[in-house]
Amino acid sequence: MVVSPTYPVQLIQPDGRRVHNPEYAALVADIDPECLRTMYRDLVVVRRLDAEATALQRQGELGLWAPLTGQEAAQVGSAHALERDDYIFTSYREHGVAWCRGVDPADMTRMWRGCAHSGWDPATVNMTNPAIVVGSQGLHATGYAMGAKLDGADIATVAYFGDGATSQGDVSEALGFAVSWGVGVVFFCQNNHWAISAPTHLQTPVPIAQRAAGFGMPAVQVDGNDVLAVLAVTRRAARHARDGAGPFFVEALTYRMGPHTTSDDPTRYRTDADLDEWRARDPIERVRKLLDRENLADDTFFAEVKDAADAAAARLRGGTLDLPDPEPLSMFDHVYTTAHPLLERERADYANYLASFVSTEEAGR
Repeated sequence: MVVSPTYPVQLIQPDGRRVHNPEYAALVADIDPECLRTMYRDLVVVRRLDAEATALQRQGELGLWAPLTGQEAAQVGSAHALERDDYIFTSYREHGVAWCRGVDPADMTRMWRGCAHSGWDPATVNMTNPAIVVGSQGLHATGYAMGAKLDGADIATVAYFGDGATSQGDVSEALGFAVSWGVGVVFFCQNNHWAISAPTHLQTPVPIAQRAAGFGMPAVQVDGNDVLAVLAVTRRAARHARDGAGPFFVEALTYRMGPHTTSDDPTRYRTDADLDEWRARDPIERVRKLLDRENLADDTFFAEVKDAADAAAARLRGGTLDLPDPEPLSMFDHVYTTAHPLLERERADYANYLASFVSTEEAGR
């Protein structure tokens, strides 16, 4: 089923009022005030982590960072819909999903600082590290889901990617393979309207969800700035996958408020008017207005949330600055699980190269 692109699934309006949608409201009927407050806290913490990492990059402490500001609801809502046994394959922007899965903020910047090949052990949180090759994680997720199906595991495998990745062959191959073999992948597209500087309408004349339907899988559009709607839609998609019904496609309509990465200048391809339109749909303010409207939170709660966000940001900053510089030869340590003669020759060559610098320095003293 494809929901009309004119009316993506929505449960909270930008002014905090609830939307009457019996079908999807039923999927989040268990979300009580405490759960709403928890999701609000996660939204605020995730934005604060993103701001801190961006500041670290601007200060020369990170080589690069891919900001997520504006996309918090798409990530927090979907992450809250998943079970611990579900397995997540990410792109390079899912810092909010990582936070919700329990990744230590001190580990989020290890790769971006150039101190390690990865940030965390995927096995501890059932979530991969950032994938820089655009769209490759779709194939990885599909392969993992096929293995899970052969093992009889009732799990959902989730592949996160952006609208730009849907123009990559890897994603098309993953969609086709997943349908052909009936594997339980949730393809979660965060359509933030910009593939670096290319707007979505240059990539496709139809909604991305309709592209997925063309492969023969159910697809739904959701207001990606509505954390409750994203939670409901992702719950439906994940249940579909766990039940053995095959893949499911979710298109979360959201907006990247910052640059594509910290090496990008978005002022060269979009206007302040574009930003103003989406600032009015801010995912965090939407939940705050709901909490205020329904008297579910007070000033003490909001102060506690700010303190929690600041503490998480301090953990990220402290962990980043405390990261030791890696030994140069350590880059060869985990390329293969067993010894490989070609790699060992490369290690030896690089060791000699490094030694030549030491000899040159000593000769010059």
